[in-house]
Amino acid sequence: MISKRNRRHRILIAVIASAALTSAIVHDGCRRAAAAGTTTTDMRLADPTWRDAAVAVAKRARQLPPRRRARNIILFIGDGMGVSTVTAMRIYDGQQKGGSGEENFLPFERFPFSALVKTYNANAQVPDSAGTASAMMTGVKVNIGVLNVSASHPSGQCAGSRKAWLATIAEELEDAGFATGIVSTARLTHATPAAVYAHSPSRAWEADVDLTPEAREKGCADIARQLIEFPHGDGIDVAMGGGRANFLPRGQESGRRGDGRDLVAEWQQRHPGGRVVHTGHELAAVEPAETGHLLGLFTPSHMAFDADRRAGGLDQPSLAEMTQAAIRLLQARNAKGAKGYFLMVEGGRIDHAHHMGNAFRALSDGRAFTRAVAQARTMTDENETLILATADHSHVFVIAGYPPRGNPILGLVHRIAPDGRPSPELRPGRDGKPYTTLGYWNGPGAHPEEPRPALDDQTVQAPDYRQQAAVPLDAETHGGEDVPLYASGPGAVLARGVIEQNEIYHMVRRALGLSPAGDRQGDDRATRER
Repeated sequence: MISKRNRRHRILIAVIASAALTSAIVHDGCRRAAAAGTTTTDMRLADPTWRDAAVAVAKRARQLPPRRRARNIILFIGDGMGVSTVTAMRIYDGQQKGGSGEENFLPFERFPFSALVKTYNANAQVPDSAGTASAMMTGVKVNIGVLNVSASHPSGQCAGSRKAWLATIAEELEDAGFATGIVSTARLTHATPAAVYAHSPSRAWEADVDLTPEAREKGCADIARQLIEFPHGDGIDVAMGGGRANFLPRGQESGRRGDGRDLVAEWQQRHPGGRVVHTGHELAAVEPAETGHLLGLFTPSHMAFDADRRAGGLDQPSLAEMTQAAIRLLQARNAKGAKGYFLMVEGGRIDHAHHMGNAFRALSDGRAFTRAVAQARTMTDENETLILATADHSHVFVIAGYPPRGNPILGLVHRIAPDGRPSPELRPGRDGKPYTTLGYWNGPGAHPEEPRPALDDQTVQAPDYRQQAAVPLDAETHGGEDVPLYASGPGAVLARGVIEQNEIYHMVRRALGLSPAGDRQGDDRATRER
């Protein structure tokens, strides 16, 4: 009988072998990067968070019977979509459909497997999107505000940072013959989408004008430039979102680059058969089979909140429409010989609305996010595509006050009558004034110097209303609690219990069959079978 100590020793040996396999997979990409004048060092192998996450996923996999491998991965990230946000989204969605809301289910809540995910960064109890997205893309916990650079390297310092770069799943898969894609309602250079392709000691370096003097002197590339110059495989196959200004020079449209470079034109030169689209109508006209690569830059900065997009009749695609177009193009790439695809889809503006203290737009964008998940589910085969839906972090957003069943989720808290039925009477605070079901621990909705206003349902359900907060801040902050992970498809069974966020990377690799047990022959066999 094997002792616990010996079992752990054998698992560690398998993980070390798997790490060697990972290095082999990215070796060709490293050589390409070196030829392009960059240096990629896989720092992950020495990082304890990488090893611990690999061991944890290996243990779960060993407890399960063999499962079919995934060919494709779609990772949905609802930025800021913590448990309280998911609950409020569920009720809001149900009420928009005419129900009381509580009995409703969101599309990903029907997925067969789920887990809770710990979100802390290497140096932060409450995380940011750069650190959390990097954990999911590299399998390593990194510092807050940093993109795919080891926590051993000083944040915000360019010098020496290339030696601390952490290889991402997109880099590995591009070099292994997979297609890759990014979709976001935020700027493509913003933290979550940037974590797919960029390495930066600071998430703030979105364009060259954002680089510090030290970063310019030491030769760090800004994030927009890294997307265009992505040296792995044949580049990111499809990238759609906002942030056009970071790719264009000053004086051209809304451009803000100071180096005079037109990165959109450079992208077109790198991908002669590719398409650049700027509107929803242009995106709808794209023929996937005839399009090699696709770059969508729909706005100078972030895309519009979904409610504002619809109300204003803006010619911007919805998150579901971008997701549909991305999947169609990646499926076409599969038909042309790609071994499979990896697609990251971010509902980025859920987070931004929360920072504003505006629950209406957070829930509206959350609802748009659920439509994108549903769209992907209908377009893919659950026997070959693993769909993961999660959040990078939570927010200090609460649902409280004992409202009756079916109380408008954006409304004031009403009483429940003694006979158990809903009452038209509002439930007041100690100051005699009513309050909303939804609120924030901190943010712009706090007014400590002023008496709390007497509210009515019409006021609090208006699109621009900022829910009341306890601590006054210019912007509401993230929350540090665990976030949910929902999974469907091959490898979904690994989403169980409470897991570290960087385990998601290892789950993706294992679902694809790229590191079944550190077995190089098994890895090669999995690739041949695709």
